[in-house]
Amino acid sequence: RDWGGDCSAVQIQLRNVKQIQATCGAFAAILADRSVVTWGMPEHGGDCAAVQEELGHVEQIFATGYAFAAILADGSIVAWGDPDRGGDCSAVRDQLRWL
Repeated sequence: RDWGGDCSAVQIQLRNVKQIQATCGAFAAILADRSVVTWGMPEHGGDCAAVQEELGHVEQIFATGYAFAAILADGSIVAWGDPDRGGDCSAVRDQLRWL
């Protein structure tokens, strides 16, 4: 299993990295253009394909053991990873605004 220690699949994308966060099995990097690159175990947030189109203009990323949450420039929140452990904020998304 890939616990996030091998970034070779995304290595070419990892340029101008501004921030990295980690769950217990994945990594997420914010690049200078405010896009996000992830790698590692999909169930721990290593695959953000389901929300990739929403991950523009990312300001900051936070991590739990199994999920990531990104604050976007407009103050909205996008989450991915294990939906039972913080990776799905759709039920409360309208209530979450970065102040």
